[in-house]
Amino acid sequence: MKHLFKTLIFLLSFAPLSYSQVQSNLQLIDIFNMEFVSDPQISPDGTKIIYVRNFKDVMTDKNLSNLWMVNFDGSNNRPLTTGNQNDFYPRWSHDGKKIIFKSNMSDENMKLYMMWLDTKETVPLTNTPQAPGQISWSHNDKYLAFNMFVPKSKVSIVKMPTKPEGAKWNTPPTYIDEMNYRGDGQGYLKSGNMQLFTLSTDGGSPRQITFTDFDHGVPMWFKNDNQLYFSANFHKDEDLEPVDSEIYQIEISDGAIKALTKRYGPDSNPVLSPDGSKIAYTGFDDRHQGYQITYLYVMNVDGSNSKLISKDFDRDIQNVNWSSNGKGLYFQYDDKGDTKIGYITLDGKVTTIADNLGGLSLGRPYNAAAYTMSNNGKFAYTLGGTNHPSDLGVSDNNGNRRITALNDDLFSFRNIGNVEELWWKSSYDQRDIQGWLVTPPNFDSNKKYPFILEIHGGPFASYGSVYSAEIQAFAAAGYVVLYANPRGSTSYGEEFGNLIHHDYPNHDYDDLMSGVDAVIKKGFVDDKNLFVTGGSGGGVLTAWIVGKTDRFKAAVVAKPVINWYSFVLYADGTPFFYKYWFANKPWEDPTNYLKRSPLSYVANVTTPTMLLTGEEDYRTPIAESEQFYAALKLENVETAMVRIPGASHGIANRPSNLIAKIASILSWFDKYKN
Repeated sequence: MKHLFKTLIFLLSFAPLSYSQVQSNLQLIDIFNMEFVSDPQISPDGTKIIYVRNFKDVMTDKNLSNLWMVNFDGSNNRPLTTGNQNDFYPRWSHDGKKIIFKSNMSDENMKLYMMWLDTKETVPLTNTPQAPGQISWSHNDKYLAFNMFVPKSKVSIVKMPTKPEGAKWNTPPTYIDEMNYRGDGQGYLKSGNMQLFTLSTDGGSPRQITFTDFDHGVPMWFKNDNQLYFSANFHKDEDLEPVDSEIYQIEISDGAIKALTKRYGPDSNPVLSPDGSKIAYTGFDDRHQGYQITYLYVMNVDGSNSKLISKDFDRDIQNVNWSSNGKGLYFQYDDKGDTKIGYITLDGKVTTIADNLGGLSLGRPYNAAAYTMSNNGKFAYTLGGTNHPSDLGVSDNNGNRRITALNDDLFSFRNIGNVEELWWKSSYDQRDIQGWLVTPPNFDSNKKYPFILEIHGGPFASYGSVYSAEIQAFAAAGYVVLYANPRGSTSYGEEFGNLIHHDYPNHDYDDLMSGVDAVIKKGFVDDKNLFVTGGSGGGVLTAWIVGKTDRFKAAVVAKPVINWYSFVLYADGTPFFYKYWFANKPWEDPTNYLKRSPLSYVANVTTPTMLLTGEEDYRTPIAESEQFYAALKLENVETAMVRIPGASHGIANRPSNLIAKIASILSWFDKYKN
């Protein structure tokens, strides 16, 4: 079990303990010891919670997970599954007697399982070549509906002659004619689509009910279990209009499909009201802006009388659930770096139910969280905090409580840095900018510390008051760290997010430099030992910064965009990036693409700069890093390139990759630190 592996890691990683060792700072090997809670699923009656307990195996370098169940009051916290495997996506039946979940417990093939909770008897429901996607129970608990990838054959127009018997020729050429032919974390895409299926909970073969050439979203059952609702982009130009989805109804008996929405823009995530009369869904009227608020709508079940109910709420709506009386809806949202559960009435009045959700991004302090609610108004959620990865939190009429403390064993002998919220004025336009200042363990304000500015990606994303293994590793190495939400960040409203519309990167620079200045004024930072790093959009800004100033001793540019002209034609979201982040195609306005590209300012760079990217990154492909590396070499700037084998844009697909990233950054900074 997981605790045995923790003990083994501890014994392998340390010499015989003295008291000073017990109280030491975090080590990079400790990342293998960090656990976190995800996907908490509260039972229909609110008495129990099943959650995914995520852990890592130091011997196989894998991220693994099991299912645990705990009473709502925190008692009887026990595993439902065990083993070095991936068990995840638990979902309760409506009667609360069974769950389904996904697992590779029997072999490498991911299967859908069902467990009877009274006996813990577990049986596989599928043995398909592809794993089911998103799944929902019918109201009578007799069926499941899910989407699943169905491959289709593709005929190449390239006709090779028959090779002689026994000849060893190369693999035949790959013929590609799709707009979207590869995806980050997926590689080169197979031909096929996500189709809808139903499956009896008594077992048997899944029944395919859609056969279109488009992808289908998560299905939702109607009250009588005769229809399903789902979202999809069925438009003939869907390759070039990637977010123009609608909500559809399908008859299970004959597969007849009817569109319920028809506006230009995304309509998705349908949720049926308790009485079956209405559907709530999210979306927006697409204006081709870089950042657009996701609103909440309610319509009749036949698609009529659609009403925008969150028009006065300037935050993105996620994870919608109806109240049991159908008079309002619960949802999740990010507000100034804090993730919260909100409640909105049908006339648009919003109240907050719980805050401090988060902790699902172990590496960097992104806002990422989940919650579920019971039929009687109780909540289970991932509880965030700057001093621990996500734990299990609950909320009811008696308030909010923390139920688990998965990492208390680790943090009982490891010191971590203190995190303090910080606000300052941008030198560009005096806007308020939010950030978080992290000081090393055993911090002494009378000393001078080296400093790291760490910048988030997205760019339409946000950091928050949550734990970050990467930030804490920097603090453990003796650095003061600032991470921030400059203009363009989400959780501050649409106007703030779109301050970078067709202008990124530009004035984020002023926001970030103002933050550095605010920290230096506190008196404990050595302004001769300033360092900067960031990933993805943060990599863009790091490369931009070293082209604008020489105040930093060294920089690490992680998985960046260096040349917007090449990026929009090479990344895995070509139809999106050129249309939403720029006014025109590259060849229609090359000047704008180049003036926003860090590559254009490479002649200004004197800062020693490392490039770091996964070799299988198709979001910001490694060719972007290679361009900057070559350009810096031509300019005689001290530079190096770190390539993470087998890694996509989310570098930490293996625990050692996260460690490799942190170790690379610290090694480069330590090389230039006085």
